Amino acid sequence: MRDNGGVSDQPDPARTSSESRAAVSVRRAPRYFRFMAVGAAVGVLVSIALTFSFPEQEDFSRLQVLGFTGLFIVAVAVALGALVAIAIDRASRRRARTVEAQRVEEHDVEAVPEAAASPATAPSAVATAAPAADDEKA
Repeated sequence: MRDNGGVSDQPDPARTSSESRAAVSVRRAPRYFRFMAVGAAVGVLVSIALTFSFPEQEDFSRLQVLGFTGLFIVAVAVALGALVAIAIDRASRRRARTVEAQRVEEHDVEAVPEAAASPATAPSAVATAAPAADDEKA
């Protein structure tokens, strides 16, 4: 890393900052939508396989059978995908780690307007928050 000549080591007189620390829980969580989408795709494939594995009936065309079985099987497969995601989410809670996070808030200091400054030209306050986690990589 290059030396910047101590430029960033000096505090900015026009900004104030406050820091706070808090213990937060960090864990990996599954994306529910992705599990449900995979369930839907598996359901469509199973519906197609079941529709074309049996002979065609006189009362219903294969497309109608695909639609009926697809409605039921896709709904069940999406529900199973969601249940798998919930099970993985519960398992990930056991592996959660607690780390200490540092929150830094910086504010611009408003200058006192000298003589009849209009509100449009007066400086405004800006607040930013930058959470940072002190996480040890194992």
